[in-house]
Amino acid sequence: MGRGRLRVLLGAAPGVGKTFTMLEEGRRLGGEGRDVVVAIVETHGRAATAALAEGLETVPRRRVEHRGVDLDEMDLDAVLARRPGIALVDELAHTNAPGSTNEKRWQDVATLLDAGIDVITTVNIQHIESLGDVVQQITGVPQRETIPDRVLRSADQIEVIDLDPQALRDRLAGGRIYPAERVDAALANYFRLGNLTALRELALLWLADEVDTALKSYREAHGIDSTWEARERVVVTLTGGPEGETLLRRGARIAARSSGGELLAVHVTTQDGLRQGDPEDLARQRALVEKLGGSYHQVVGDDVPRALVDFAKGRNATQLVIGVSRRSRLQAALTGPGIGATVIRESGDIDVHIVNHASAGGRARLPRLGGALSLRRRVAGFALALVGGPLLTWLLVALRSDDSITSDVLAFQLLVVIVALVGGVWPALFAAVLSGVTLDFFFVQPFYTVTIDKPLHLLAILLYVVIAILVSVIVDRAARQTRAALRAASEAELLATVSGSVLRGADAVVALVARTREAFGLSRVRLVDGESVLAEEGTADAGAAAAGAPLTRVAVGARATLELEGADLAADEQRLLAAIAAQLDAALEHRDLAEVASEIAPLAANDKVRSALLSALSHDLRRPLAAATAAIGGLRTAGDALSDDDRRELLATADESLGALAQLVTDLLDVSRLQAGVLAVATQPVDPADVILPALEELAVELGGGRGRWPGPGPRDRAEAAAGPDRVTLDLAPDLPTAAADPVLLQRVVVNLVANALRHSPAGAPVTITTSSFGDRVELRVIDRGPGIPPERRDDVFVPFQRLGDTDNSVGLGLGLALSRGFVEGMRGTLTPEDTPGGGLTMVVALPISTVSEGGSAA
Repeated sequence: MGRGRLRVLLGAAPGVGKTFTMLEEGRRLGGEGRDVVVAIVETHGRAATAALAEGLETVPRRRVEHRGVDLDEMDLDAVLARRPGIALVDELAHTNAPGSTNEKRWQDVATLLDAGIDVITTVNIQHIESLGDVVQQITGVPQRETIPDRVLRSADQIEVIDLDPQALRDRLAGGRIYPAERVDAALANYFRLGNLTALRELALLWLADEVDTALKSYREAHGIDSTWEARERVVVTLTGGPEGETLLRRGARIAARSSGGELLAVHVTTQDGLRQGDPEDLARQRALVEKLGGSYHQVVGDDVPRALVDFAKGRNATQLVIGVSRRSRLQAALTGPGIGATVIRESGDIDVHIVNHASAGGRARLPRLGGALSLRRRVAGFALALVGGPLLTWLLVALRSDDSITSDVLAFQLLVVIVALVGGVWPALFAAVLSGVTLDFFFVQPFYTVTIDKPLHLLAILLYVVIAILVSVIVDRAARQTRAALRAASEAELLATVSGSVLRGADAVVALVARTREAFGLSRVRLVDGESVLAEEGTADAGAAAAGAPLTRVAVGARATLELEGADLAADEQRLLAAIAAQLDAALEHRDLAEVASEIAPLAANDKVRSALLSALSHDLRRPLAAATAAIGGLRTAGDALSDDDRRELLATADESLGALAQLVTDLLDVSRLQAGVLAVATQPVDPADVILPALEELAVELGGGRGRWPGPGPRDRAEAAAGPDRVTLDLAPDLPTAAADPVLLQRVVVNLVANALRHSPAGAPVTITTSSFGDRVELRVIDRGPGIPPERRDDVFVPFQRLGDTDNSVGLGLGLALSRGFVEGMRGTLTPEDTPGGGLTMVVALPISTVSEGGSAA
């Protein structure tokens, strides 16, 4: 019996319907007469899923006791003994209980497949091992249960069970995924709309990559070289010349004509890593590719046309965009057809677009004879010709015979080639002329005379000259490419070192200055801004200073100057220096922006709190003042005409309003004294329970209760006693980390949020206060079962003077939601309204976790 087939149902998150789909498929296959059993299914208490599993044969689970807890696991031996045609196995990434045959469930599935049993299983995208860090970055939750990628890639069939993120949240809010007590935390943490959207995209992209891989494998296995146009893939070739931007924009327009078109840019380098293009142009074009939504690629190959075509075919490209050759007509005539003609001939089914550009068809010009060889090598070439020529002549004259003329000619030709290899074109021309004259004088009859009476003798000298020129041109080109390679390598090493220094946390300006000194071998490099030194590396060269050697100064934007001491830079080194100056300018600008941002941040936080306090003064003072004024005015106007009950009611109204006003002013003055009369946010490690207690105590006074003392050893016990079972219930997480917050401001926030919740909650529906931690945040939720707030009006509740119809002066002042949001944002937190599952409003206060111990200053 062969190996069984594996079918995987892949989901972006729990609750999308993987298990439900697996059971539906099991029932369908069973209805067709297939032998289907449920090896293990996790219903998680979902009635619809459990109902669907009824009627399917289920293999009893194996009970395992671990640390006093009974665990149910799939009975692998029982399934193997039953030997069904198809086994339904839920949760492929599950970790088995200790003592099981295998550590992981995917290993159990592998055993079933080896036994010839087909398996249908489920898994979520977050359990794929290679995506663990990506999922943790999205959700903030590390994944402890993962499966190797190879297990999933070896599946015979993978299906994505997709569900719109908002539909999944609605399903969760309706209680169809988790129990009611877990819904709030799930909606606010893992099941956030942004998280679900990112996980959905991750699942679809992973499957799309698998489809591309499968398609490529199929084509390779069947020897299919033609392009399958599943979608438009446009490959743009970049040479590093100025025409690259024109080609990229044309390619982007071609890709945009079809839905789902893909843009790819490719640059081909030779095996030795030499680039024919300008690195600055390539850097700009790479940035343009990313801006246009494409991807940049670099391939290596000496045969540029073949490398381009192989890349395009390997990516299943449908369009190939290349530029018109920049060679002149003379160069084209001498060197034959260019890259474009070869690409068209080799492209096969790929459409090739040859785009004209401003750099096409350069002017006809002869190559320069000036070489890239150093002066030392040219002098060595002349010396070799002057010394080697006479020595070779003496040797050949001593061995001269009637039949030796051929070897004599070849010996002098070898001398010319050696001189060309050493010194380049001018020493080689000198050696060629000298060799021709020497041959005619010493080895051609009549001896010891220089006569050219035969055209062949003149042709021989001309051939010497041609050979010398050709060899010297090749040597010059090799030397130029070697120098370019060394410079490119040093530039790449310099930039990589700078980037590595910055990534490791070094200051970009200091790293650039240090690497500049090392790269050019200078004694000192300084970056100055007027009279101040921004960065300096090395020491001054006393000898150069005594000799009066001038400094090399390079402008760094309009803000600074780079001073270099120790050596004059060659002309070809100025290009790299200009690039470093541009990077220094950008680094200085980034440093300035960071300094400005660091200065503005505390000012912005304080300004938010000030604005909130001013809004509170104008918003919350008017009503108690108006009520007290009206009550006192009524007493003064009516005088003795008032009854005792009316008089007591007016006095009570005035007393309540003035008392609330006094309390508000006291609170505001206490906050204003936090920092020498200047309003600021003084964050410190705060246990949310320590703030909830005084907040509930204060609300008890405002609601007519007594303040008193609460029994119990800790703040959580006292808070639960103060809240009572009817009005407020608490669900405080144990071992909750401390938050970086201002306790006074946070207490004001809790008071206002709880007061609002109590005001809008119906009778018999208590307000719930919960705490939890998620990622680097501590979250406090105030949950009510009131009418809630329509999504389109949620921003209005944070606008000053907006109470959504709340005008009852008997429930206490509060500081307003605008003030609460200002306080929370001043503490680097967020205040967000969310729907309460089943109806109502949940206000979520998220604060950063404190990074210091109790008693210190929070970061």
